[in-house]
Amino acid sequence: MPASNKVLLFALCLFVTLLLSNCRKEETQPAQKIEPNSFGLIVDSLIEVHGTINSGETLGDILIPHGLSDEQIFQISEKAEKIFPVKNFRADDEYYLYAQWDTVETVKYLVYVRDPVEYVVFDLRDSVNIYSAKKEVEVKESVAQGTIKNSLWQTLESLNIDQDVAVKLSEIYAWQIDFFRIQPSDSFKVVYQQSFVEGKPVGVGKVLTAVFRHAKNDYYAFRFEHGNEAGYYDEKGNTLRRAFLKAPLKFSRISSRYSLRRFHPILGRVKSHLGTDYAASTGTPILSVGDGVVSDARYTSGNGNYVKVKHNATYTTQYLHMSKFAKGIRAGVHVKQGQVIGYVGSTGLSTGPHVCFRFWKNGKQVDPLREKIPNSKPIDQKLKAEFDLVKNSLADKLRNNVNDVTAPIQNSGAVN
Repeated sequence: MPASNKVLLFALCLFVTLLLSNCRKEETQPAQKIEPNSFGLIVDSLIEVHGTINSGETLGDILIPHGLSDEQIFQISEKAEKIFPVKNFRADDEYYLYAQWDTVETVKYLVYVRDPVEYVVFDLRDSVNIYSAKKEVEVKESVAQGTIKNSLWQTLESLNIDQDVAVKLSEIYAWQIDFFRIQPSDSFKVVYQQSFVEGKPVGVGKVLTAVFRHAKNDYYAFRFEHGNEAGYYDEKGNTLRRAFLKAPLKFSRISSRYSLRRFHPILGRVKSHLGTDYAASTGTPILSVGDGVVSDARYTSGNGNYVKVKHNATYTTQYLHMSKFAKGIRAGVHVKQGQVIGYVGSTGLSTGPHVCFRFWKNGKQVDPLREKIPNSKPIDQKLKAEFDLVKNSLADKLRNNVNDVTAPIQNSGAVN
């Protein structure tokens, strides 16, 4: 064979070998994996439309501009009734549309975002399929601490700390600390669970432990769970829950104290004021400070709308000048501690929205801020050893955990 033919044959063989090699590589190369989006949907080839529901906007207002018919809207609404009725759509909530665009637009999915965690998927690809789902939530422990400048709420806001922490602390310490009387230089440190979705904080979970320095006294709180019950206890195992809350409102200010001689702004004369006034905006929920039975819920020209609660043979409380009663509140109804019984108003002899809180002990009106309210029962002795283990572990977190610390705290002493 001539040399030129041999070279040509060699080149042809080399070309075929390379071609087959490339074919094998393409055959064995794994297919590219398409990841679902944050709602668990495969939407890589779809158009995304992000919107916010306007006041009064309906499902039809959202979908008809994207090509759906009235009949389809009715079918979706009917199917949604048992899963998530579309009448529950709320203004300012977000939604996402995912549609395919060929010659016309075809909506494949509608996602209604209920909150940062929960959402509802309207799968419109074939037959209508509607389901609720949740995003994955990561829970981390966080620490907040600081010194009060004006109020707990404003202090947390200035430190960029979720203000739900203030709400939870006010609930935990509702029996020990009057949050309307906390002072500048009072301080706190709290270890709590912070929830995250896709790396963003979405809410505050359980408060695990805290110490609040108020009026030079340290108030500790340790969360202890046993079975289906959970509560907060001090370092000695005494429950922080007492017979009565410190005040009938969560956040407010005292506008007038209990006094045997006070100038009445409407009557124009000096008379006794046997209550404590808490100023707050109209509609603020008023809470029963303890368990009991409603003995009176009516209107008088002086008291306005008021509720009176008999707690036991010793204690009775009364709440005056309500704008309205809470649903179901009437004489003879049992109420629980912290239950909403009415709303702040200015009915009766009142110069502005507030609740006048009155407190009876053995039939005599007394100043509730000066009363020593008895504790509830301490932790069961059978659980004391288990509690001590939990307390010691939480005390270590309180002393040593420095993650997310935003401000220095005064030395609050050792846990006993």
